Amino acid sequence: MDIVQNTQTFGSRSQSNSAANAAGAISSDFETFLRLLTTQMQNQDPLNPMESTEFASQLAQFSAVEQQVRSNELLVGLQAGLQTLGMGQIGSWIGMQARAEMPVNFEGQSVTLSGARHVLADRMELIVRDEAGEVVQQLPIALSDDSFAWNGTGGDGRALPPGLYSFSVQNWSGEEMIEERGAMVYGTIQEVAMVGEEVWLSMEGGVGIPAGDLLGLGRPGG
Repeated sequence: MDIVQNTQTFGSRSQSNSAANAAGAISSDFETFLRLLTTQMQNQDPLNPMESTEFASQLAQFSAVEQQVRSNELLVGLQAGLQTLGMGQIGSWIGMQARAEMPVNFEGQSVTLSGARHVLADRMELIVRDEAGEVVQQLPIALSDDSFAWNGTGGDGRALPPGLYSFSVQNWSGEEMIEERGAMVYGTIQEVAMVGEEVWLSMEGGVGIPAGDLLGLGRPGG
């Protein structure tokens, strides 16, 4: 399946401007932070200086905030780009394959999924939850980023009943779970609509998601 990143499809100019503004703001904030940190070092008590680990901790905290601000700005730029697209162009998405973290209205069909492998993991597991959030399946999957098929059948050969299910992938190292992330679901876009000022996509099975949630878009079988 030929999946392209949605950042190549939506509002690249608007997103670039937002990213540039974010970079400028972050750079200014970082310079202010460094000046404050330098002043703090110059005026510290020489008999009771701050530990180097305290400075490292402050830098790490700023880095985390910096990344969050950058991510938020990029999301705002992406949504602005979506709003500038004409309905004619958006309508061309109908019938295309989309990739996103989204639930599936399961009725016995095979579903294509993928998960992100952690570099330290030695095994991965697929976690399936029902509409109430209860875990109904926990299945081993290949230690890979490649897509795979899920047909709703458990190890006992019994299929799950029809309903709305969500998916996540756990990365394990030995007996320690390193992380759990939402799994990517591949599905066909059935309808595109404007809801207020936001573009929404209706996927097969009737599941609706904001267009900004897409991580990939491509032609079926490509």
